[in-house]
Amino acid sequence: MSGDPTVGDQTESLDLPPELLAQIYRQARAEFPNECCGYLIGRGAAAELRRCVNAQDRLHTLDPETYPRTAANGYTIYGRELRDLVASFDGDRPATVIYHSHPRVGAYFSAEDALAARSSGYPVDYLVIDAQEDRIGGAKLFRERDGAFTCIATYPGADL
Repeated sequence: MSGDPTVGDQTESLDLPPELLAQIYRQARAEFPNECCGYLIGRGAAAELRRCVNAQDRLHTLDPETYPRTAANGYTIYGRELRDLVASFDGDRPATVIYHSHPRVGAYFSAEDALAARSSGYPVDYLVIDAQEDRIGGAKLFRERDGAFTCIATYPGADL
């Protein structure tokens, strides 16, 4: 599997080390049919993966009206993991990418994804992984530009 993206118009490096992409893909397969989630600290060869626990099912069980989605079609980074993500923006190595998988429906930036991204206001790109029954169909990296989330890179899939 190559971490080399097909890159659209962008202003900075989108290097995603192949081993990090492979780790994200393995996490997506391991957590299928639920969405996986996490984030990257730093960019390029110096990037680090921070896997997170998808707290969506727990929140849905506690308050299904506020959290109508389950982990099968939503994700929430919560607790200490969320605190660490937010704290990274005040440090020398801020989070640069938040990622999650879309089980069975493809890698696209949904209206729910856009709402959550806008409400958080985090200065990051968003990687969405296409997790299918028998493989990872690829991934797409999105960035907000002029009020819309645009795909700025597409990554190949893998048979995992």
